[in-house]
Amino acid sequence: MKTLPVGGRASFFFSFVGGPKTLEINIGINGESRTFDVEPRTLLVHLLRDDAGLTGTHVACETSICGACTVLVDGKAVKSCTVLAAQAQGCEVTTIEGLADGDQLHPLQEQFWEKHGLQCGFCTPGMILTANQLIASNADPTDEEIRHGIEGNICRCTGYQNIVDAISAAAAQMRD
Repeated sequence: MKTLPVGGRASFFFSFVGGPKTLEINIGINGESRTFDVEPRTLLVHLLRDDAGLTGTHVACETSICGACTVLVDGKAVKSCTVLAAQAQGCEVTTIEGLADGDQLHPLQEQFWEKHGLQCGFCTPGMILTANQLIASNADPTDEEIRHGIEGNICRCTGYQNIVDAISAAAAQMRD
């Protein structure tokens, strides 16, 4: 009988197989500390939707192409379909549900509504969270900078101009 060498991929595989079936992880989600028992292979997007019940984070391509699953991890826009939940251990995750301040919409949410930056709305949560990171790093982005900043998020409905207008208006509102 042939045995696999110990080392490289094989040692990783065997340590994983022999390891715990679930991991206890602590994540801050929308300002609330949460503890979950997850399988090591659980993706952050599935933890948010299935375990935390936050369905505003959408699952679409599951290959990090579309950006519908974008959330903020410690303030940075991350495609949650490519991040293991365990990698978010100790981090603060913000979803679209956590962006508003109670009943008061965040300026990005408000301007997407006012400027018709959404049609079907499927891409909107990821688009808004990506835009939030953009505005946090550049309070007065040009239209070109906005287009560059959201290029990892795909919208199949709007043609993007209304999205750019909404982000620009939100940035102006946030500066005032």
